[in-house]
Amino acid sequence: MTDSSLPGFYRLSLRERQTLVARARKLTPEDVAALTREAGLSVEQADKMVENALGVLGVPIGLCANLRVDHRDWLVPMAVEEPSVVAAASHAAKLLRGGGGIMSEVSAPLMIGQVQLLDVADFDAAAAAISEAREELIERANANHPYLVGAGGGARDVELRRLDPLDDDDPVGMMAVVHLLVDVRDAMGANSINAMCEVLAPRFEELSGGRARLRILSNLTDRRTVRVVGRVPLAELAGKGCESPEELARGIEEASVFAERDPYRAATHNKGIMNGVDAVLLAFGQDWRAVEAGAHAYAARGGRYTALACWRVRGAELVGEMVLPLAVGVVGGVARVHPTVQVNRKIAGVVSAAELASLTAAVGLAQNLGALRALAAEGIQHGHMRLHARNIASEAGAVGGEVDAVAEIIAEGQTTNVDAARKVLRRLRHEAA
Repeated sequence: MTDSSLPGFYRLSLRERQTLVARARKLTPEDVAALTREAGLSVEQADKMVENALGVLGVPIGLCANLRVDHRDWLVPMAVEEPSVVAAASHAAKLLRGGGGIMSEVSAPLMIGQVQLLDVADFDAAAAAISEAREELIERANANHPYLVGAGGGARDVELRRLDPLDDDDPVGMMAVVHLLVDVRDAMGANSINAMCEVLAPRFEELSGGRARLRILSNLTDRRTVRVVGRVPLAELAGKGCESPEELARGIEEASVFAERDPYRAATHNKGIMNGVDAVLLAFGQDWRAVEAGAHAYAARGGRYTALACWRVRGAELVGEMVLPLAVGVVGGVARVHPTVQVNRKIAGVVSAAELASLTAAVGLAQNLGALRALAAEGIQHGHMRLHARNIASEAGAVGGEVDAVAEIIAEGQTTNVDAARKVLRRLRHEAA
């Protein structure tokens, strides 16, 4: 399949969707089975993955359609339980597709390991000593990581930072922090970086005259980022709930500026981005918690929490741009042991960490556009509640085809609650009888 646009895909049955994707991506029957609870992650596998295992939690996997990134079409699995997330991402991807899709720039995969040094009597002398020993330190860090070095990665540099007490109540004196910069290639890199920090800590003590305490990577990966840019021709916004495409585009721009100025709005703005980002990361077995923490820290890097993605009307286009710190990996980790994650990678056709990073950020930007478009037009509740109505119908006891029938009626009546759903369900069953 070279085209990610799937007209009417949402109208197909679950089995028909599986069959279509299986043909397009050459999935085996075993691959398709791995998408189900019967052949996905087993309780026995879960018992080997975490301590005190009790079972397995199922999360719906949807497919983001219409996505075009760097002149190539992609089908991206998303694991998420919230209604409307996959639909919003797919719809926004279609709008962005009209402007040629999303373009991405992925930085080198540089991660940061930190070694905290206390009781450093002379910071300048410590900095000079560590700088002079740079080559030796890099060599020591790489000594036990031949596979990473062989793949073109490894430790690249060391930097020393000074952290002074914040105020008079700060219980700790001046501390120094060594940053070890490591190129982790296609790995997320946490284990390698932590091991390097442990190995180097005694040498940092000798060079600084201080006492090493914490040795661990940082999840603020501001040296490992993805920049994505998407364009929507204003004509694509016609008939989307406003009097004119220009009015809708201006409303999206105004909503973006609101988030850029106000941290209360920015938190919700960025949460919408992470709806898409986290769903992709979860589907691909990534540490979404680490990315989430890094993203919000990055949003506050200037001393004020602000929007990660910004939108502007430029001529006849609406242009969105976002820079996201993003540490992902396609070697090691849960992907080797989780059957569903392996199939999700096969569906997407992802082969490198850079590709996965580009797709993840692109879905995040599309997700943000979907939310802002809804807010600027009919309001976020309109579309969200129509999809949420299916959950309400199921909660009321609807099964099979009853679910969509009940959901449609309560959504049209704008009474999306369990009591209303039960009344509709009783009426439908009475009519059917």
